[in-house]
Amino acid sequence: MKRKMLLVDDDILMREFITDYFHKENWEVHEAENGAIALQIFAQTPVDLVILDIMMPELDGWSTCREIRLKSNVPIIIITARTEDNDQLLGFELGADEYVTKPLSPRVLVARAAALIKRTESAPHRQGNMFVQGNLSVNKLSHTVSVAGSMVNLSPKEYDLLLFLINHYGRVLPREYILDSVWGYDYLGDLRTVDTHIKKLRAKLGEEGRYIGTVIRSGYKFDVEP
Repeated sequence: MKRKMLLVDDDILMREFITDYFHKENWEVHEAENGAIALQIFAQTPVDLVILDIMMPELDGWSTCREIRLKSNVPIIIITARTEDNDQLLGFELGADEYVTKPLSPRVLVARAAALIKRTESAPHRQGNMFVQGNLSVNKLSHTVSVAGSMVNLSPKEYDLLLFLINHYGRVLPREYILDSVWGYDYLGDLRTVDTHIKKLRAKLGEEGRYIGTVIRSGYKFDVEP
């Protein structure tokens, strides 16, 4: 069965360039020249992946990413010529899963798309208020965490941090975003607070702490292959 992808870029040559490589890998590609058209297509056509440029007329990539995330957890790869760290952080905060800068290699883009789809499909087992991955189990009702059947004693903030990471499974979460979301916007501490709690959380989870990955210059993510 063909994978379906929505490619959003106002550069027609770039769209043709990328589409050609995805066609060779048996992908079905739907194209849009701006965010407004992309949202129309997205509402009508189920897709497995969105590849999204940032600088576009009518509706830019930031706004398009935000609107898609309100409706769906479909994997999103942002492609852009902008390389500033703040732009990448914003993309991740809006829910993008990958960030690829131009000029890009279409072969690498196809490979990263395939890897992203694989991670999405291998997402851990969820049943009601239970989360299970490997030997790690989290009961969201009782706020309890166990590893290989043994209870793990987490502080309330450590539990909140773990649950936040799990609820954003597979996504890169900037330290600033974690700090604001878990500790609150009025918290007076600095980013080292996040690093310290991550270190303690990994230690308490033991071998299962491997699921909490560090993304250099970006932040952290919870994933089967961090």
